[in-house]
Amino acid sequence: MAAPDKENAEPDRDVGEIVGRLTQPGELEPAERRKLLGRLAQSLAAGARKARKSGESRGRWLADVFLSIAPRIPIRDLQTLSEHHHGLTGEQLADDLVRTAQKATMTVGAIGGALAAAEFAAPPLLLSAPAQLVAETIVVAAIEVKLLAELHEVYGVRVEGTGTQRAVAFTAAWARQRGIDPFAPATVTLALGAATKTALRNRLLKVMGRHLTTLGPFLTGAVAGGALNRAATKRLGEAIRNDLRGRALPKPGKPVVDPAPAPKSLDP
Repeated sequence: MAAPDKENAEPDRDVGEIVGRLTQPGELEPAERRKLLGRLAQSLAAGARKARKSGESRGRWLADVFLSIAPRIPIRDLQTLSEHHHGLTGEQLADDLVRTAQKATMTVGAIGGALAAAEFAAPPLLLSAPAQLVAETIVVAAIEVKLLAELHEVYGVRVEGTGTQRAVAFTAAWARQRGIDPFAPATVTLALGAATKTALRNRLLKVMGRHLTTLGPFLTGAVAGGALNRAATKRLGEAIRNDLRGRALPKPGKPVVDPAPAPKSLDP
């Protein structure tokens, strides 16, 4: 995968830090979350303008931005996850992680919808809407990549490599909405290919398209944006968990135990 263009992929040094704060464990006050989301939109706006002037597609620029910040997404190990979730382990811990991520992406959608509603009351401010959509897309993607990576920890599916290599592998898995197979090491290597960047671009544009629903009058966008984000994160969590059950590499000296069959999803 080609290295992201420095000028366009990092429109502001703030971006990685802001996304990191928005995806840190723990609750943020709504006012603080709104402030950070607004700062992120402002930081991304300059890079978006440069990309447009250079003729670069929004999808390609968006993928480059995300790849540049992916290593800054805070991923917790299994012990830390259990400590942060009241000692839960196994399926109960996975349940809690998915619920927490659903709440986080729902909140981003609701805040974006509320901001859009305010902009409808002052039409000139609608000029900021594209940057707002980009910011929401980046944050939701980061929350979901974090969820995917931490579910790998819960199910004992370890991904080797440097922090950047692991971040790219988890991002590639998110783009395809699949878990990583530790018995097929090539899946991590393939994360560096052009096909993965195309999949990432398409996935980010799909998330951005979902956030177009936030651009509605009053609070209709807030309700729709929050609900759609929550449902999409739930589907991702279920898909990744179904992929990861039984994929854990056995510890040295311990026999491989056949996994219990994964429960069927109740969703249609």
